[in-house]
Amino acid sequence: MKKIPWNNIRLVLILAAAIFLYSFSIKRHENRRLKEVDIEFSENENFITREKVNKLLIQNYDNVKSIPKEKLDLNNVENRLDSDPMIKKAEVYATVDGKLKAVIKQRTPIGRIYEGGSSYYVDYDGKKMPLSESYTARVPLVTGDLQQIEPKKLHYVLKYIADDVFLKKNIIGLEVRPTGGIRMLSRGYDYDILFGRVVNVEKKFNNYKAFLQNAVRDTLLAQYRTINLKFTQQVVCTKK
Repeated sequence: MKKIPWNNIRLVLILAAAIFLYSFSIKRHENRRLKEVDIEFSENENFITREKVNKLLIQNYDNVKSIPKEKLDLNNVENRLDSDPMIKKAEVYATVDGKLKAVIKQRTPIGRIYEGGSSYYVDYDGKKMPLSESYTARVPLVTGDLQQIEPKKLHYVLKYIADDVFLKKNIIGLEVRPTGGIRMLSRGYDYDILFGRVVNVEKKFNNYKAFLQNAVRDTLLAQYRTINLKFTQQVVCTKK
């Protein structure tokens, strides 16, 4: 009876096990490495570029593939993104297939302030927001004597306009007068809207929208020089 070469079989099995463990280790190591960056914006307007977000994500590394998963501090990365003046909130996580995913919610500008030779946005939360190098927001331009109006009141008016579909399309400019009242400009018409002080805001805007609907129907808008909303019981107009 032929003797079975157990020593050779053991050697082959040990060698096969070593190869398997090595391959498994390599595969596991590869799964611990990031492969690519996936950036998603929750808005259509991009006040910050993908390139800028990518740089913030992989800060201190040459590229995403050089970042080990075990050394990735997601809280730190999110805080770094949140500190950018264009970003309101960032959510960052690593997927099982090796992607570094970032979901970016940008700040929403509702007015552009021009004051003392400088310009900046006011966002939906009433905070200052710098202009973007990559995108210009279509929001009302605010000029005039800004010291004569409380920032909270100005923000309230801008927010009201931003939340109203009709006003958002119609109002393109606000000028703060020395008296603290507001003069507004309308898209497509050359009349001035004398809004007055920030009181009875909803009533004044409702009066304006009702007046505009009737005036458009009567084709009279081109004849007006001013639309006065200061009197909440009526709209007073002056012709050219």
